[in-house]
Amino acid sequence: QVQLVESGGGWVQPGGSLRLSCAAPRTIFNIYTMNWYRQAPGKQRELVAALTSAGYTNYADSVKGRFTISRDNAKNTVYLQMNSLKPEDTAIYYCNAVRDITTYWGQGTQVTVSS
Repeated sequence: QVQLVESGGGWVQPGGSLRLSCAAPRTIFNIYTMNWYRQAPGKQRELVAALTSAGYTNYADSVKGRFTISRDNAKNTVYLQMNSLKPEDTAIYYCNAVRDITTYWGQGTQVTVSS
């Protein structure tokens, strides 16, 4: 069974920064599009950032200019650097890997932005 292992969530004050990490098996990491989703209480899960195996990125409008998705090929890890965090960024963040009709999810990591 494929496991995506997330880490890096926590509590931060508005304006602060956090970096999320997602480790994936090499067989997944090299050929799948890696995504970060989030789900806030009472809301649908939404795509935050995407990174294809070719290196193309895409971001939700709400996080453009503040969040950056990147990868470390040597560590089979994808990161989500989150800067200038706002209370509305509070959510459970999920790592996702997708290729064609196959998709895998991490267990989620809580991010809370409050004063």
